[in-house]
Amino acid sequence: MRLIAVSKTVDAKTAFKAFEEGARDFGENRPECLCEKALAVPEANWHFIGNIQSRRIPDIVGSATLIHSLYKASHADKISSSACARGKTQDVLIEVNVSGEESKGGCCAEDALALVQYCCALPNVRVCGLMTMAPQGDAEVAQACFEQLAALKRDIHGKLDYTYAQSFVELSMGMSEDWREAIRAGSTMVRIGRAIFSEAFEDARV
Repeated sequence: MRLIAVSKTVDAKTAFKAFEEGARDFGENRPECLCEKALAVPEANWHFIGNIQSRRIPDIVGSATLIHSLYKASHADKISSSACARGKTQDVLIEVNVSGEESKGGCCAEDALALVQYCCALPNVRVCGLMTMAPQGDAEVAQACFEQLAALKRDIHGKLDYTYAQSFVELSMGMSEDWREAIRAGSTMVRIGRAIFSEAFEDARV
C-alpha cells in the first residue's frame, strides 16, 4: 500500500521537509503547484489528483508520475499526445464516480470498462487502475463505495487483454477520514493530507 502525502495546502519547503522525513509520493490538485513543487523536490513521485483542464494537460504530463483523475476520452487523447512529445508513457488512473454525487468528477461505473479499453489503445498512456472519492461523514457508506470500486476493478481486470491487465493493479481510494475503510476494501494507494501536514511540519512554514 502506498501513502500519498497530499501537499496541496503547504508550500514547497514543507513538502521538502516531508521528503526528508521519508515521504516519497506527493499529491497535488493544481497544475501550477504540481509543477512548482516537482521542480523543488524532483526526487519524489508526484501525483496529480485534481480536476483535469485540457489546456493544462502539457504541464501536468510534464511533472506527474501518475494522473489519478482521468475520466474523459478527449483528455486521454491529449495526455497521449503530450506524453509522446516528451518521449514518455504517462501512467493514469480512471476516476469513477461510484457514489453518484453530482459534486464529484468521474465516469459512471457502467462506462468505466469502455474508457479503460479506449485508453489502453492509446500509444503513450498506461492505465494502472481506478480511483474514487467516497461521500464524507459516514464510514459505512464509504466502505460500501470502496468495495464497489474494488469489485469493478476485478471485473475490468478480468476482461482486459493480458498485456494491459498486467499494469491494471492500482486502487486509489481513501483520504484522511476514511483511509481505514479503504484499506479494508483493498486500496493500494491512500491520499492523506491534513493527517500528515499538521503540527509535525509547522516549523517548516516559519
